[in-house]
Amino acid sequence: MTDKRRKKRQLLTFCEPEASEACEAKKEGVESEMATIKPENSALDGVMKEVLNPRNLKKALKQVLRNKGAAGIDGMTTEQLPEYLKANWSRIKQELMRGAYMPKAVRRVEIPKATGGKRQLGIPTVVDRFIQQAVLQVLQDKWDSTFSMGSYGFRPGKSAHQAIRQAQKHVSSGLQIVVDIDLEQFFDRVNHDILMGLIAKRVGDRSIRKLLRSYLNAGVMENGLVKPTEEGTPQGGPLSPFLSNVILDELDRELEKRKLHFVRYADDCNIYVRSQRAGERVMTSITKFLNRRLKLKVNTSKSAVAEPWKRKFLGFTFGGRKVVKRRIAPQAMTRMKAKVRLITRRTCGGSLQEIAKELAIYLTGWRGYFGFCETPSVLAALDKWIRRRIRSLIWKRWKRGRTRYRELRALGLTEHQAAQAACTNSAWRASNHAAMHAAFPLAFFKDLGIPNLYQPSA
Repeated sequence: MTDKRRKKRQLLTFCEPEASEACEAKKEGVESEMATIKPENSALDGVMKEVLNPRNLKKALKQVLRNKGAAGIDGMTTEQLPEYLKANWSRIKQELMRGAYMPKAVRRVEIPKATGGKRQLGIPTVVDRFIQQAVLQVLQDKWDSTFSMGSYGFRPGKSAHQAIRQAQKHVSSGLQIVVDIDLEQFFDRVNHDILMGLIAKRVGDRSIRKLLRSYLNAGVMENGLVKPTEEGTPQGGPLSPFLSNVILDELDRELEKRKLHFVRYADDCNIYVRSQRAGERVMTSITKFLNRRLKLKVNTSKSAVAEPWKRKFLGFTFGGRKVVKRRIAPQAMTRMKAKVRLITRRTCGGSLQEIAKELAIYLTGWRGYFGFCETPSVLAALDKWIRRRIRSLIWKRWKRGRTRYRELRALGLTEHQAAQAACTNSAWRASNHAAMHAAFPLAFFKDLGIPNLYQPSA
């Protein structure tokens, strides 16, 4: 048996260690191993039975291993998880069945927001991430179909691009005012009692409800001390995004009851109406609803009633005289240029090939999302700007005067071309000189592996 197959076999048999001997008697392969594993669920009913189903557990483990991620407060890594589960799963399973399992506190970390400031995350232990993932798979399968068609965040088969396209349709239909609602510190402010009340309406299994409550109350470790969590669903675990949809489904239902057109992606909600007066009225009433019913606060400094082209939604805005088009929001453009400047800064120290590799990774991801815009001229202009940044970097790394002249001559330029360009003092001005374009044509950037943002349709 190969090491790879043996490792895969271990991952798939952790949940029922007593079945390993039977597995040896069967033919090798995942499917045969699945067939030999029999769950101890004779005294188990409801949702927890589905959570502890071996097939669901194996799927959850594969997902956690695929996602990798940082260790929690116990320091255990995803690579150590399968071996730990093989040795301890029987005990953990019994605790889950009895409703006695106690999650560990999450580890507090801060990451920078794209818009500035810090976002607080709570990193669960890998064991808790595994259990959360197993619960998520069952609950999402049961509840997702009951969520609103206007909700697009953290749902299978739904995406940010779909949300943006739907928002565009609303604007194109004549709804020329958007009520842009931003919830203040939403994930840190979710009311546990309200959330558990909504969950109780959907699931009667007390062991699942107790488990979910224990995750909400697990606490946060910060600076070596565990602080209790009386509100919020810390971002960082598999369940948090799903639970956000559970509580905000109440907002969706209220908007549908009022027959309002809206698009929601997690806590980012846009409502589309026909007039400023209608928008102001909706903003006031929905703010009261969120505060009174869900105990959530609208961030008045980031929320507004305005024309869609004056607001951004998931990094995009909408505009156009006759046809409404998707445009990259100015804030997203600013962040993108700042990142490119950082990668191509003069003091970065790496070789041109290393810089190009880092830049290619970033641009490929950026294009995968923002290439969804309908303004190809903007993408083409960015391509030119990026190439100019690289030419400028090369120019700065050359020494002045004679060295620059020799470098340009070595690249095949005539004496006149090289002399003209070498006399230019400004690196940015030199980067747009005809001589630099001739020395570093489009083929040069292609060979470096730098992708084009603008890709003409065939």
